[in-house]
Amino acid sequence: MLKTFQGGVHPPEKKELARDQAIEPFPAPPEVVLYLSQHIGAPAQPAVEKGDTVKKGQVVGEAGGFVSAPVHASISGTVKAIEPRPHPLGGDQPAVVIESDGKGEWAEDVNDERDWSGMSASDVRDAIQAAGIVGMGGATFPTHVKLSPMDGKPIHDLVINCAECEPYLTCDYRQMIEQTEEIVAGLRILMKATGAENGWIAIEANKPDAFDRFVAATEDDPDITVEMLEVKYPQGAEHQITAALLGREIPSGGLPLDIGVICQNTGTTVAVYEALRYNRPLIERVVTVTGEGVERPGNLRVPLGTPVGAILEAAGLRDGVNKLVLGGPMMGLAQYTPEVSVTKGTSGILALVDAEVYDWRACIRCGRCVDACPWQLVPSYLSIICEAKNVDAIQASDIMDCKECGCCTYVCPSRRPIVHLVKYGKGELARLRAEEQDRKAED
Repeated sequence: MLKTFQGGVHPPEKKELARDQAIEPFPAPPEVVLYLSQHIGAPAQPAVEKGDTVKKGQVVGEAGGFVSAPVHASISGTVKAIEPRPHPLGGDQPAVVIESDGKGEWAEDVNDERDWSGMSASDVRDAIQAAGIVGMGGATFPTHVKLSPMDGKPIHDLVINCAECEPYLTCDYRQMIEQTEEIVAGLRILMKATGAENGWIAIEANKPDAFDRFVAATEDDPDITVEMLEVKYPQGAEHQITAALLGREIPSGGLPLDIGVICQNTGTTVAVYEALRYNRPLIERVVTVTGEGVERPGNLRVPLGTPVGAILEAAGLRDGVNKLVLGGPMMGLAQYTPEVSVTKGTSGILALVDAEVYDWRACIRCGRCVDACPWQLVPSYLSIICEAKNVDAIQASDIMDCKECGCCTYVCPSRRPIVHLVKYGKGELARLRAEEQDRKAED
């Protein structure tokens, strides 16, 4: 029996649209929009001025603190503007806009081969930090922070999440197939950075060819184990993959660090390898462009800051598209405009035709959301108190344990927007905490 976790759902995979499309380079656009906030934590601060000439790999945004990440130029050219631009998270956010000179020249001291084997764990983490690497599965947490040691919490296991459980997305799968050796090398680098004794590669059973490739690539390494997991959403979430793979439960409000584990995404692992092997900063990523709304689904290696509209145009945007999502359909973010640009966390561009819009009703207390919840919460109750704006009940609830995976919304027969209601509740808690801090500051 394949390893898995309690709860979860089985949405249609829809991976056949792009699964067999090899990764292709997307040409550098005439202009890129590099947001200074492409990660969790403090936004980067501009390191250039309007009119400056920049080259690929040059820092254009300096990290705004330890929990932050620098931003690098993805093309060579001239800084056209530093101004707010539409952001995938909504609203306008500060960005460095670069106009291409068409040369694609690299900055000095980057993109050069080097031997990382003699580097210390601290030096490895510093190199990852300098490269601006963040979680590329969508969470965008700065990788160097995740790898940094914490007193009393040694790391024993380093898990590479190759589940890619979101429907439609195949960018990780293509990297598993085309960059197997790089992922294994990246895992070894991450093990060195953390001191982890055991390396794990966890793959869903719908990717048997990738499983076989990893088994072959690691057959001479007794410290690395390749495991096949049941196909189920959200198998790739940190809480679920550690429970399925290692039989350990992350405590409520805790992190994988609390049970001696660090999880990293497939794309992040490739970026770590390229940073250490070639001194190459994170300036591009693989993006799945898919959905029934494009004529040519595929997997593209895209310079960061590339306009989403340009990618859709190249993929052949069809008539009738009524929903555009960055990421997958379960946890991705619907966009109100294609005038946003690719970020470090953009795993997919999903164009849907005739996406249904539902009228939602009161909870009928059927319990389907409770059965589906991977975190053993009661989503129906959370949605009811958030809908009622019952702040006292929200504060007393376990709402912060919800990871907004969308399983509850997916199975709800009343079509209740449970995740949206939970987001509202979390926003209310954040507002109350901010008000409390302001009161303490005044006192």
